[in-house]
Amino acid sequence: MPNEPNTKRVIAFFDGQNLFWAAKYAFGYSFPNYDPQKLAEAICLAKGWQLNQVNFYTGVPNMSDNEFWHKFWSNKLAHMGRNKVNTFSRPLRYRNQKIKLPDGSEHTTLVSTEKGIDVRLALDVVRLGLRKAYDVALIFSQDQDLSEVADEIRLISHEQKRWIKVASAFPVSPTYNNTRGINSTEWIKIDRATYENCIDARDYRPTD
Repeated sequence: MPNEPNTKRVIAFFDGQNLFWAAKYAFGYSFPNYDPQKLAEAICLAKGWQLNQVNFYTGVPNMSDNEFWHKFWSNKLAHMGRNKVNTFSRPLRYRNQKIKLPDGSEHTTLVSTEKGIDVRLALDVVRLGLRKAYDVALIFSQDQDLSEVADEIRLISHEQKRWIKVASAFPVSPTYNNTRGINSTEWIKIDRATYENCIDARDYRPTD
């Protein structure tokens, strides 16, 4: 068993859309009002870890598909970039999805999907683990597809003969039924008080 380091270097990986929807269901916020840097700092302070880097990943709709959210994410990502958060974005794709209504009829609605964001996040967790850039990969997501990344990091830990942890952080509240973090990781629950202490004071929603 590799020795646990006294100083645990952390890189935080944010799945921006996953965190937004979790915060919406848990706390009722209608837009992504969190500050990734502050959230990562709050978790690391509580755990006694050293935050070295923050990476943020999100899908962004094209201007022609959704002007409001395109402007919102463009503004928010630009601000994060100026504050040394590494940002990665991909265009959102749209498709028609049929929903069965309680009366048995069907309704077709347009839904957005992210292509490549989870893959990019996963590749970065593995790549930076291989480079020994962190001791803790702190992933803000509940996407169970990322459990394979946790398995891969355990193999890297064994091969490199060094201590590595993967943790997943996510909002919790009595109104949110999803209480599971990513399998094979340490689960870190974000309560309302912690989240609200890390709300971004800036509002990036366009007004025109």
